[in-house]
Amino acid sequence: MKIICIGRNYTKHIEELENEKPENPVIFLKPDSAILLKNNPFVIPPFSNDVHYEVEVLVKINRLGKFIDKKFAHKYYNEIGLGIDFTARDLQGQLKSKGLPWEKSKAFDGSAVISEFFPKTNYNLDTIGFQLYKNNELVQDGDSSHMLWKIDEIIAYVSQFFTLKIGDVIFTGTPAGVGKVNPGDVLLGKLENEEIIKVNIK
Repeated sequence: MKIICIGRNYTKHIEELENEKPENPVIFLKPDSAILLKNNPFVIPPFSNDVHYEVEVLVKINRLGKFIDKKFAHKYYNEIGLGIDFTARDLQGQLKSKGLPWEKSKAFDGSAVISEFFPKTNYNLDTIGFQLYKNNELVQDGDSSHMLWKIDEIIAYVSQFFTLKIGDVIFTGTPAGVGKVNPGDVLLGKLENEEIIKVNIK
């Protein structure tokens, strides 16, 4: 499987990081070694002093696809979930300032939290509500209606470059409110007010 991530898909998140609004979805990848094993804590890596949480709606691909037309994209997934994209923001900034790829800041071991997946028919995909709490304080409050590119548009676009395979997971972007994690923090992720992620930070 591969993990395909979409950056800069929520306007307010673009603004909070003072990034330029892209003309097309920003794509980066995480290897399967980035997946944080279930019930394991997230351990802050020694190469960063500024790791940020980014909560996102996830989509699991259920069939092989390439050059998918947007009108058929809904056929390529039956389930959605919730995830956290951990980002070494200080390292990312250093790499970006030099015009270098920034996979080291996004794709390191344990940087991808992936929840269980649930039937997409349980949700209105146009208005999925999702939240992240840090130490019981609401820090991110997202709604898929605010996506610059909707799920089907993302699938169609990504498939122009990468063949989508069964089991691939797409992170669809994070809303505003990202911030630093510290040892002892507890992150709780909710999808339509149902808690489905809990991560202890060490």
